[in-house]
Amino acid sequence: MRSVILLVTGILFLSCGKDSPPKPPEAALLVFPERNSECTTGIDLNDVTSQVEFRWQEARFTDTYELRVTNLNTGSTQTITTTALSAVRPLEKGALFRWEIRTRNEQTEDIVSSESWLFYNAGSQDSYAPFPAEIIFPVSGASVVPDINNEITLQWSGSDVDNDLAGYEIYLDTSNPPTTLAASPSVSLNSTRIVVQRNTVYYWKIISRDRENNTSDTGVYSFRVL
Repeated sequence: MRSVILLVTGILFLSCGKDSPPKPPEAALLVFPERNSECTTGIDLNDVTSQVEFRWQEARFTDTYELRVTNLNTGSTQTITTTALSAVRPLEKGALFRWEIRTRNEQTEDIVSSESWLFYNAGSQDSYAPFPAEIIFPVSGASVVPDINNEITLQWSGSDVDNDLAGYEIYLDTSNPPTTLAASPSVSLNSTRIVVQRNTVYYWKIISRDRENNTSDTGVYSFRVL
């Protein structure tokens, strides 16, 4: 009996001593440039370009950070991989940018993306277009169930660095791109109810407009009504 107990104990000891599977990297938390802001701290390089420092918090189980910065005016993306918690990039003045961090480690093949933040790199202009509205519901590709009145609620959030956002235009259609104006809510509203048909795919987008008549476009999202 004693030998049996020792054998079982040994097996348990060996099983407990096995290495745990490697953990995937966690998402980095972005710090600067701040979300939906104007970055005014860039160092001038010339009349059209300034150097901007990006900062983020340490993410656990991470070996390297990949900074991705996209100029939304041109669609071009800059990337840089580093082990540090900051990096600098030359950016066009006055342009709208999106940035994010992708984390990796050497033990897994997982790549984890942070949130994506928008900002303007300060330039000489006095007025900026609103930031594109952020779609909250339905997210693109979602399936939704209407209420008993065959209605659903569209939800979004808006922001403007000039604080002169005036309102929104909601376009909704069963064809892509959507061209039917479904609602024109004021800046005080971030949702609207619409009538839909079941078993139908809808395409929608939001135009944000400020008091200077500057506009921004979310691009087209889609959802299916069950």
